[in-house]
Amino acid sequence: MKLHFTIFNSKSTGLAGCSIHFLKNQKGRFKNLLTTAALSVQIFTLSAQDQQPTDSLEGTKVVLDEVFVQAVRVNKESPVTFSNLRKEEIAPRNLGQDIPVLMNYLPAVVTTSDAGAGVGYTGIRVRGSDATRVNVTINGIPYNDAESHGTFWVNMPDFASSTESLQLQRGVGTSTNGAGAFGASLNLLTDAIAEDAYGQISSSIGSFNTLRNNIKFSTGLLNDHVEISGRLSRITSDGYIDRASCELESYFLQAAYKDDNTLLKAIIFGGHEITYQSWYGFEAPFVEALGANPNINENRTFNVSGVYFDDDGNRQFYDKEEDNYRQDHAQLLWNQQLSDTWSTNIAFHFTNGRGYFEQFREDDDFATYGFETFMVDGETQNTTDLVRRRWLDNEFYGTVFSANYNKDRLNLILGGGWNSYQGAHFGEVIWARYASKSNIRDKYYDNDSNKSDFNLYAKANYSLDEKWSLFGDLQYRRVGYTANGDETGLVDDTFRFFNPKGGIVFDLNSNNNFYFSYAVANREPNRNDYESGNPKPERLNDFELGWRYVSPKFRLNANTYYMRYKDQLVLTGELNDVGAPLRANVGDSYRAGLELDATILLGESFQISPNIALSTNKNVDFVFQRDGELQDLGNTNIAYSPNIIFGNRLTYTPLDNFQVSFLTKYVGEQYMGNIDAEGSKLDAYSQSDFNVQYTIEFDSILESITFSGLVNNLFDADIISNGYFYTYDDDSSGTVQTIEGAGYYPQAGTNFLLGATVLF
Repeated sequence: MKLHFTIFNSKSTGLAGCSIHFLKNQKGRFKNLLTTAALSVQIFTLSAQDQQPTDSLEGTKVVLDEVFVQAVRVNKESPVTFSNLRKEEIAPRNLGQDIPVLMNYLPAVVTTSDAGAGVGYTGIRVRGSDATRVNVTINGIPYNDAESHGTFWVNMPDFASSTESLQLQRGVGTSTNGAGAFGASLNLLTDAIAEDAYGQISSSIGSFNTLRNNIKFSTGLLNDHVEISGRLSRITSDGYIDRASCELESYFLQAAYKDDNTLLKAIIFGGHEITYQSWYGFEAPFVEALGANPNINENRTFNVSGVYFDDDGNRQFYDKEEDNYRQDHAQLLWNQQLSDTWSTNIAFHFTNGRGYFEQFREDDDFATYGFETFMVDGETQNTTDLVRRRWLDNEFYGTVFSANYNKDRLNLILGGGWNSYQGAHFGEVIWARYASKSNIRDKYYDNDSNKSDFNLYAKANYSLDEKWSLFGDLQYRRVGYTANGDETGLVDDTFRFFNPKGGIVFDLNSNNNFYFSYAVANREPNRNDYESGNPKPERLNDFELGWRYVSPKFRLNANTYYMRYKDQLVLTGELNDVGAPLRANVGDSYRAGLELDATILLGESFQISPNIALSTNKNVDFVFQRDGELQDLGNTNIAYSPNIIFGNRLTYTPLDNFQVSFLTKYVGEQYMGNIDAEGSKLDAYSQSDFNVQYTIEFDSILESITFSGLVNNLFDADIISNGYFYTYDDDSSGTVQTIEGAGYYPQAGTNFLLGATVLF
């Protein structure tokens, strides 16, 4: 029997709107299902950034597996600026590109790709803040690397195919697990339990010999309690940039159990990537010194990585200049409904990562590797050609937990987490022309690091009446970090942070919602910061003021923000020797802006979804040493922070199974350094993509076939979305002169991806 009923939301009655579908007679289990997050229930609450307008602020679906992320996600009752993206919205463009690229059209977001085509190493910035400052959780569990704070999506290729939904909170957001958010928080929810068994095969092909294949399956609910599902994926691509190839493999396996009051998931997932390095970009003087065309407009794909010269002086490239890394994750998630008012979440997690990047080094110094000098034909030999591997072998494990009390006017969450990181950094020389007296498997450096992270938080929403509600969020966080190394020195630091947040929400009516919040965030330095000097922790005061409007044909989200930083660790524009961006404390700085995003229904078939982010991002009274003299440059622009970002999606749906979208993105000019140097400027650029999806349904074992097509950069624009900038002092002429240099990461011109998904 299939039974359907709907309860509409009514503030006057206090009923929560819901829609329930049963494929079998559930024998009176309605109450339990409503309180235990059973798969077959979909509760309707506000998700103000959802793509489809509705009649009121209460009318949007939320998947009930979100009990696992309820402690880190927000809705309209929280004074937080956020955007949601569901799997149905990701699917048309999910053809093998990384999650940051699929998020490209969200407000205030800028993405880039080292290989130029969205596969391999990709990056994201939100409100000008790079990935080290975007807190990422998966099912509420921290994903950012504990030491570098970075997020390496290349380690989880095709993870979008196992993502049920994601939420991007801009600004400080709400208390979460892992390192503090200084630009945004991104939390992902993995695949929900499937009621019915299915199998799925997806394949896509595209430019630069890009090929993606995956298979997915689910047993459906067995005996109404147990589901097992999984995915295997493989992606290969030559990349747009020369030799920027990648071989990416990943897996996802989930076992779930649900009962009247229990939801339990055991998940393992991971990936293995082999990626030819392309993180050095295009630097004209260096390219010219290698005998190549230094004009980036004529030689956009040139990759300096792996270059060397043979005995005859011919330019060669080492064929194994690769990054080779494997990462595996295990999560155990348990939600327990204790009563009508209390529920708990607890999760245990373990991550193991291990791998290396391999490099050919031409004429490198013996001293770097501890080699002893020796005589060859009467001359001292103290350099050699060699191949080295720099290893990282780490473990990250811990627990996160929360308890939720929800009754009458109060929604209270008490939670926290404890996580431990142990990392080994070491280097090996696997071949050398002159190996001196070294032994096989000698380590020319061998460093260890340990980090512990403990936090407790309490957050609450309290409704004063039908229109006004208060939000409070208090977090205590303790971080301990020890490391040793030639670059870092001996580090033994402990940080204790108190992060309060508060706000107020005003529901004018069922269509209009206003909020104001003030939040404090503190954040510890990362490993690269210690390598650059003696860094300070940074502090942020974030003010957010917003308005949400929803009607049957129109949705608007408008917010202004002011983010005031103390000792902000801003990007300097420079890279270290492995292509990681360097940061430095800058004293006082701020970001202020206006963000608008809307969805407008034009008739029955057209939908337009524009967004714009206008901002000013400044270092206050910035001091810089130029030409040997300390200069006060006044207020300068913060690196990698464009003042305007515009995005739009125009969607035409003539049939339920046919959708065409035209997407546009404009990113204003930005500086790659903090001294407003003309040589550090990245020009503004615009990108347009074309996306189509068509589904054919069948009444047989074969349920459907979905065809998708994506043309990126439709108008073949010359896009450079990222780069680096550096300065150094030269006194060869007798006076100190500051020299500037810059490199760039060109993105692909017009390119395409075509895919088909068979569901049975």
